[in-house]
Amino acid sequence: AVKVDREERPDIDDVYMSVCQMMTGQGGWPLTIIMTPDAKPFFAGTYIPKTPRFGRQGLIDLLGIVRDKWATDRRNIASIGVQVTDALGRLNAQRAGAVPAEAELRQAIDQLKAQYDRTDGGFGGAPKFPMPHRLTAAIRWVSRTGDDQLLGQLHHTLRAMRWGGMYDQLGYGFHRYSTDVHWLVPHFEKMLYDNAGLAIAYTEMYQLTGEPVWRQVAEEIFTYVLRDMTSPDGVFYSAEDADSEGEEGTFYVWRTDEFGEVLDDDPADLARRFWGVTEQGNFEGGRSILFQSRSLGAFAQSEGRPVDDVRAALDEARARLLAHRAQREHPLKDDKVLTSWNGYMIAALAKAAQAFNEPRYADAAIKAADFILAKLRRSDGRLLRRYRDGEAKIPAFSDDYAYLIWGLIELYEATFEARYLEEALALNQDLLRLFWDNDGGGFFFAGNDSEELLVRSKDYADGALPSGNSVAALNLIRLGRMTGNTALEERAQALLRSFAARFRESPVFHMQAWWAIDLAVGPSQEIVIAADTRDGTVDLVQAVRERYLPRKVLLAVTGDDGQVVQLAPFAQQMGPVDGKAAAYLCRNYQCDLPVTSAVALDALLGARRVAP
Repeated sequence: AVKVDREERPDIDDVYMSVCQMMTGQGGWPLTIIMTPDAKPFFAGTYIPKTPRFGRQGLIDLLGIVRDKWATDRRNIASIGVQVTDALGRLNAQRAGAVPAEAELRQAIDQLKAQYDRTDGGFGGAPKFPMPHRLTAAIRWVSRTGDDQLLGQLHHTLRAMRWGGMYDQLGYGFHRYSTDVHWLVPHFEKMLYDNAGLAIAYTEMYQLTGEPVWRQVAEEIFTYVLRDMTSPDGVFYSAEDADSEGEEGTFYVWRTDEFGEVLDDDPADLARRFWGVTEQGNFEGGRSILFQSRSLGAFAQSEGRPVDDVRAALDEARARLLAHRAQREHPLKDDKVLTSWNGYMIAALAKAAQAFNEPRYADAAIKAADFILAKLRRSDGRLLRRYRDGEAKIPAFSDDYAYLIWGLIELYEATFEARYLEEALALNQDLLRLFWDNDGGGFFFAGNDSEELLVRSKDYADGALPSGNSVAALNLIRLGRMTGNTALEERAQALLRSFAARFRESPVFHMQAWWAIDLAVGPSQEIVIAADTRDGTVDLVQAVRERYLPRKVLLAVTGDDGQVVQLAPFAQQMGPVDGKAAAYLCRNYQCDLPVTSAVALDALLGARRVAP
């Protein structure tokens, strides 16, 4: 008997969940697999009680039957195990094809738009998962095509999620998903990766439209993460549980009289009306999940009060309610540190540091990245997956490498510290060496130095989390463009070909891969800022960072840091012009004449925003 933590050992979980789905037509947790001594599975099931209950056979009785069968019919049982293993190998085989192009991007967006909920926002029905990589793929499409219909759907969806009960209206941050179509009743668990992905989505929506509300939401998410999900070492915890005091949601829901106990009469009534707290409640036991039914401006107008006065009153109420809530029994915090999820949050913080010109976010990303690079590696440099209580363990999987590389690329663009680009390149070499499938292309989930399982599976589908292969495809193209190493782009092409058939069959389930395809299709931009010192790059860099440029890579070549030209030799001939910092805008390494002012760079880069 072996107990497996799904987050620590997703390789085992994925393989044997596939076994269960093949054998029973369904999956779920807890998962029970019975195997032969040579690890060939011949029985699979989900929850099995210890003893018979409600017509379900008990595990003790089942094991007795298995023991007898093994004694009397071992040959047949062994044959079942071989058949299952062979079928699993065929299931994991991918079908290659041509790299998807713009037509397939349009097909993915058409599928997404067909699922749009016109009433409540979002894509699909209950339960509603936020799926931030679908939102960011849609943002890219709007940037590419100016699709006003999709832009309106994004506005509706992002607003509905922020106003709904799936968002923690007092402490900020998103819960796991909404159990209903209205974004009202969440599963109250909070996951680091959801908040990383959604922070990226709101940040990119701000870059695309310039609307301050989207920046506000991203900054609220970071307020939550940096306050509640960050260790003293600066790395990020994994999750907060849904339950406290033996019930789900108790920490987050309110009764009307509690507002009166915490707030004075007028602020209490105002807060109740704004956050939808009523005597009958909208949750179990007459309690209310806080939500927002309209904008602050519309609410203030309905109250007949100036919006600034209402904002100040609600901010004060929020602070007092949050302080009161902190005295409740807090949900259990999962304080393990996972490399992949930390890489995701590092990427989110570094993106926001650029978009908002906010050094605090870059500092937080630096602290987390430096800790992982120092503490989650073996002495031979092999990356590790998990850290807790001073112990790092479990060889990292391909998604750990892919997400951390992503975070380091974003962190380089946010700081121009060449060491982060160097680390990203070194980790990418390890990823290729340990995980690349030399026969079929793409990355296996577990490395060639990991324990042997039934099959070496590959993760391609973008579900609650983007797949490591999708993230790695984008990394390969970006690193290739940043360094001029065309071999990396060729690997990206091979990777995209390896699951092209899957993408064409169900593009909406591969929308993180859309990022890489979007960049590969182009038009892309390679931007090099050259100056005598890093401080001299500020004005030109800010002209780039203020824009939404999803198909760009950015390098800084400065006289006080020669390391970049060693990593990107094509940039060594790019320098200041007449003693002034210069920007070189290139497309597939064909460069325009350099410009030395932010105004001139503005003209080259084109329009700043898509109209709301």
